[in-house]
Amino acid sequence: MNEFFKEALTHEWLVKYATEVIATALMVLIGNGSVANVELKGTKGHKSGWLVIGFGYGFAVMLPALMFGTVSGNHINPAFTLGLAVSGLFKWTYVPGYLIAQMLGAMLGQGILVMGHAAYYQKTEDPNAILGSFSTISALDDGTEESRRPSTINGFINEFIGTFVLIFGALALTHNYFGSEALKDAAQQTGMTVDALTQQSPQIPLMTGGALGAAHLGLGFLVAALVISLGGPTGPALNPVRDLGPRLLHHLLPETVLGEHKGDSKWWYAWVPVVAPIIAGIIAAAAFKALYM
Repeated sequence: MNEFFKEALTHEWLVKYATEVIATALMVLIGNGSVANVELKGTKGHKSGWLVIGFGYGFAVMLPALMFGTVSGNHINPAFTLGLAVSGLFKWTYVPGYLIAQMLGAMLGQGILVMGHAAYYQKTEDPNAILGSFSTISALDDGTEESRRPSTINGFINEFIGTFVLIFGALALTHNYFGSEALKDAAQQTGMTVDALTQQSPQIPLMTGGALGAAHLGLGFLVAALVISLGGPTGPALNPVRDLGPRLLHHLLPETVLGEHKGDSKWWYAWVPVVAPIIAGIIAAAAFKALYM
């Protein structure tokens, strides 16, 4: 156990954990901020539409990836972290630190968002609009007990499909970028690993950096496309902490902060955007590894 902590708590990895907190907070702040701008009464973006939310979340994932991709890998998603770990692409030693950092980051980002929109929460009369700026809600949920079962089934299917495409697509963008095949061929010819070849030849990162930068831009557009195309049924989450952290904060914050129309946090649905993305992330990472690695 001492060796575990010794390896997991080095300065290098503490910086990575801190980066995951910052990156996840930024993702939630920008992403849920776009939802708040559309849904909360009185904002200048009120009722501006789903495209604002779609591109808001695309930028919310793209920007941290460009800022921190070379530091922590910009996981910002337990489904991605666990998917990589189960497939042997990320060491289990560092998984707890990443998951804790992501959860803290999600709550931090949402907390900052609430501070900036406090006056508009007080004006908003629709409880679903308030909760929607925190976490996901099934479009089939009409507040009755009868709507819970179809909401859960549809939500699970939709979250699974969306997260599978996200994780598989993210791996494809960052591993199959233009120039990656030539780099792999060069490594094979020299009998070296790609990492060893890259370290030995400083010009290689310069050549591949642009391609990887473009890949992270592509990741942002992938998220935007998923929110625009598959976001109607649930929100969507595609990320356990993006939903669970803010939902917990919604539960904890009093009506004096969120207004008299705060409503309930719909905990009956909360397991769906946690479990479905994790299962999808594990399967997507395994499928990608089997096909391309």
